[in-house]
Formats: sequence, structure tokens, C-alpha cells
Amino acid sequence: MTKKINYQEIIQDQMTVPKKLLTNYHQLGLHETELILLLQLSRFANEGNHFPTPFELAQTASISEEEAANMLRKLVQRGFLSIEKNNSDQTPISESYSLEPLLEKLYDEEAAVVNHEEEHIGNIFILFEQEFGRPLSPFEIETVNSWLDEDEIEPSLIKAGLRESVLMSKLNFKYIDRILREWKKKGIHTVQDARKASRQFHQNKTETNNTETRPKRDTSFYYNWLEGE
Repeated sequence: MTKKINYQEIIQDQMTVPKKLLTNYHQLGLHETELILLLQLSRFANEGNHFPTPFELAQTASISEEEAANMLRKLVQRGFLSIEKNNSDQTPISESYSLEPLLEKLYDEEAAVVNHEEEHIGNIFILFEQEFGRPLSPFEIETVNSWLDEDEIEPSLIKAGLRESVLMSKLNFKYIDRILREWKKKGIHTVQDARKASRQFHQNKTETNNTETRPKRDTSFYYNWLEGE
């Protein structure tokens, strides 16, 4: 006997997805897996779970719990997702994911297409984590955001500071901060100027200490920024 289809149940099982999200997600800089994760967050919210765990999200996608956690963190860092706190007197303090930043990007005509600058910003955290070999701490994330927002340092120049610290085998945030502040003090605001200053520094160091040998780190992950992009 053929089972009768419950059309009312099918209707109730529908979820609204903006057509513009499906057609423009790649232009926003999102990958398919990130899109699915954001849609799953929306689905959980519709079911009353506004702060699903990475484990819960991983159960509905072809990613691990660790991958889900990393993806959530990077979506927050890149401004596609935010975490809101409920401080209502009537309810206990709780947290929830908000897709409002994604919708703002999606329907803001000026930000509909990711420009070169936004790509730099999105990649900064990835570059730092890959070079440090670990996720950044909240303090380190705040430091990078401070360079961007308060000091108004170009994303490309921050990357140049990271590369310089790699070349000098002094990979730490204090040293990178010193580089960036020294460049700012000298009026260096572009990668080209920073490249020129770094080349001169290394040349002077070689001339004054020709006999010194320093083990070199593998910096093949980065392009040779001294020679140009």
C-alpha cells in the first residue's frame, strides 16, 4: 500500500533562503562548506536552538567537530557572523549566533562584491595562524584588529610585517608591533616602501657582518615579498 504524502508536513518543513545568498555567496568570499554551515545555523535558530555546539553542527555536515569550531571562529573574524549576549533581567545570560552581519554584507551594495582590501583582511588571520601553527588567542586577534581599526594600518602592510618577522626568525606579536610602529614613524605606508626599507636593512646587515651565518627558516609559504608579488 502506497503511503499517503502529508503535504502539510512538507510545507512546515520548508526554510526560507535568500536567493541573493545562493547567487552571490562566492562573490562575498564564502566557500560552499561555509555557506552550508551558515544555513545550518539558520535552521537551528528556526528550531529554537540559537547557539548550537560545533558537535551539533558537525552531525549535519561532512565536517568534523574541530573543523566546525574553526570555521565558526573564522566566520566571526571575517565579519559574517557575530555572537550576541542576552543580558535580559527576565532570563539567564545566554549567547546566540547572529546572521545579521552576513545579511548586511549581502544587501549592502557597496560591499556586495569583495574588493581587494577585504580579501586582505579576511586572509590576515589565516596567514597568522598558519605561520604560528596554532589558532590565535583573543588578545592576538584584538591586536590585529587594533592595527587595522585604531592604527589604520593597511592589511598588506601588516602582512609585510609578518613576513619581515619570519625572515628575521623573530616570530612574535611584540616584534611585529615594533616593525609596524617603526614603519609608521618613518612614514612608510605601502608595501613597496616597506620592501625597499627591508632590503636596505638586510643589505647593510650583510655588509657589516659577512661572516655571520644564520639558519634560514622555510618561508616558501609566502611569496618573496622583497622581490615583489
